[in-house]
Amino acid sequence: MSYDLSRRRLVGISAAAAGLSLVPFGDKARAQAELVTWQGQAMGAVATLQIHHYKRATAERLIERSVAQVRRLESIFSLYRDDSALSALNRQGMLVAPPAELVALLTECRRYSALTSGGFDPTVQPLWILYRDHFSKTDADPQGPPAPALQAALSLVGFGKVVFNADRISLPHSGMGLTLNGIAQGYATDCVVNFLRQEGIESSLVDMGEPRALGARPDGSPWRIGIADPDEPDRTDVTLDATDQAVATSGAYGFRFDPAGRFNHLFNPQTGACAHLHRSVSVVMPTATAADALSTAFSLMAPADIAQAIRRLGQGQVRLITAAGERLEFRG
Repeated sequence: MSYDLSRRRLVGISAAAAGLSLVPFGDKARAQAELVTWQGQAMGAVATLQIHHYKRATAERLIERSVAQVRRLESIFSLYRDDSALSALNRQGMLVAPPAELVALLTECRRYSALTSGGFDPTVQPLWILYRDHFSKTDADPQGPPAPALQAALSLVGFGKVVFNADRISLPHSGMGLTLNGIAQGYATDCVVNFLRQEGIESSLVDMGEPRALGARPDGSPWRIGIADPDEPDRTDVTLDATDQAVATSGAYGFRFDPAGRFNHLFNPQTGACAHLHRSVSVVMPTATAADALSTAFSLMAPADIAQAIRRLGQGQVRLITAAGERLEFRG
């Protein structure tokens, strides 16, 4: 859940399709399918979409439709558009006849909240507001918000308090708020992958903030997805092979409220404290929604609890670098 143009960036399209380019690559794969690549902004993140297709015009149309779909999702999930469904819910405390996608994503939130024993919790928005407002002051106490204010914000956190179904969504306490920044980019990526698969695409790399490979490259080789070095985020630390898999990475380096880096965007919903157990957590899953949510939650969990959760899930892979620099790997 980042609030800067970094690992978990703001959910909000600033450019969408405007001013963005389709970049053709002249070489063709063995299957003679041309690679067409779109690069730009989507869901507030640097986004890319690569499609292998025999007809360039068809690929361009699919990309246009994919970007339009992501723009529509942004109008539902964005915290930075006053007219989004999520903003309306947070403002009013209730949303009648909510978009089906919002209900579907909240259902996914419930699933990953249960899997991580509450580690994944989209109701931490009051904590974000608390820390943002505190460190926006010129004379902000470097020790963080005062304890009474932290306890007041924590009283508004708890996904179990949210009531939702296809007819309405209700936040029962004034001041409660949801953020989907820890899962929405992955969900958008999955929506694009599902659309492309329905249209017959067998080889694509989709990244709407979280990357997911659809199939392999036409020559049968896997797609390559890089994981950032937490000490130098602009540098690739590890590159993973991916075929029909998604990868998401979370780390405190994604956004820090204070110059000392003691307070970051990854909030513990039980204590209100910020994540410091790990320098980087990367999750490989069949879907970007799962990878996105779990990389957020695992940033707050001890290695033993992460291992237990991934075994319970029965699939996927977790790579983490602890605060002490130890590299661990768990498989489901």
